[in-house]
Amino acid sequence: MDHATESGAQVRVTFTTQEEDIQLDESKRQLLVPADIRRYGLSRILNSESMLDTNSVPFDFLVNGSFLRGSLEEYLNANGLSLETNLTLQYVRSLIPPTYEASFEHDDWVSAVDVLSATSPAGRWSGDNFQRGQDRLLSASYDGLLRIWDASGNVIGTSPSGSHGGHTASIKAAKFLSSTQIASAGMDRTVRVWKYTESGESYERRGELKPTLELYGHTSSIDSLEVDGASKRILTASADGSIGFWTTSKASAPEVSDASLLPGAHTSKRRKLTTSVTAAQRGPLALMNIHNAPATAAVFDPRDRTVAYSVSQDHTVKTLDLTTSSVVSTFTTSHALLSLAALPRSSASAPLLACGTSARHITLVDPRTSTAATSVMTLRGHANKVVSLAANPENEYSLVSGSHDGTCRIWDLRSVRPATKDEGGMGSVSEPVYVIERESQQGKSKKKSSITGEGCKVFSVVWDQLGIFSGGEDKKVQVNKGRGVNAE
Repeated sequence: MDHATESGAQVRVTFTTQEEDIQLDESKRQLLVPADIRRYGLSRILNSESMLDTNSVPFDFLVNGSFLRGSLEEYLNANGLSLETNLTLQYVRSLIPPTYEASFEHDDWVSAVDVLSATSPAGRWSGDNFQRGQDRLLSASYDGLLRIWDASGNVIGTSPSGSHGGHTASIKAAKFLSSTQIASAGMDRTVRVWKYTESGESYERRGELKPTLELYGHTSSIDSLEVDGASKRILTASADGSIGFWTTSKASAPEVSDASLLPGAHTSKRRKLTTSVTAAQRGPLALMNIHNAPATAAVFDPRDRTVAYSVSQDHTVKTLDLTTSSVVSTFTTSHALLSLAALPRSSASAPLLACGTSARHITLVDPRTSTAATSVMTLRGHANKVVSLAANPENEYSLVSGSHDGTCRIWDLRSVRPATKDEGGMGSVSEPVYVIERESQQGKSKKKSSITGEGCKVFSVVWDQLGIFSGGEDKKVQVNKGRGVNAE
């Protein structure tokens, strides 16, 4: 345990927590501790046999909403408080710094990443079909190809090129629907559904991606794709300002209503005859033209798959009823919105929506129409626009963001401070607890550039219990250890 200062100064603290399984007995909550004690020393006190008897659980401590980053004495001095002050310390399980594990090289920019594991959504949707130990990584690239990777960083499957049923332009989004089905979309304005199979021994697996369905309806690039494997539904957001709602079932998917969208519609008959179509072509269940600028993301409600949310460069967040294909509510923000994640909340019927902006920050929005103040908090720290967001799969209070500044940042929503005058003076602000740099830039001299993150922009990030996976302009998928980022 930490020693006292030379003067033997002590501070009275009161320990509190909102986590039911680590509550202290009321008789143990007040304690005199050395004034020079820091987080590690306080954590050791809580773990001791006479307190929680939890051995080695690392804790963080919130003082007035902010994490304690120095000694108690330093905090008191910085805030003009005396040693006689009784400090209330809220203890929470720590977020452990993510460590770099590996990078997987591509031929072109990596636009999207997704993970198949026992704990990922697609792994759960697969049920008994998912084989434990066969975790897979999906990457999409500007070269128009999908790649499937094993845990060792070997490519075991690649999608066919455009002349063989694949995408004819850069892919912007891709997701696992299950262990045997994948959806992708991109600049060729199509959504493609793939059947994925593997063969061979465990030490030499080979994967095959076969196109089974082509979905047409959007008239411009599709920049975001979200899936629900349980209902076989897909959501898309397009630069044409619309949100698409699709099914992966050939039988229930409508025919394409606008034949001009189909490949070969504007070519000669001779050309059409030489183009082989290997997959069924279908249209959307609904195409909602609801935004006045490019739609950048759409997600399902985590609890109610008949509800969705979308964001756009028109500054709006919209709540959608998918059963009627209608807009339930619209919230207007101050900036163009570029990314979206729904953060589940056990204490509320609706999730908290994290919206990445062109103004380098993340706005947290409460979508409930009964809420007076829709903007809940602002997350500040990025130096360029925020284009990808992913919730922590293990809790409700943390998320990761990917930005064109070349970093991913981890946020802990339990740490909040009031906004300063320079930040507008209104609302609450949270700052990142960890920053993940691109390993490809390590050891390189920083070039002077007017654009922060030039050459290493992050385009996509996903958080699974296996790790935090991100892809970007450096043509790499980077893996940072994620299991254990939340201390048990």
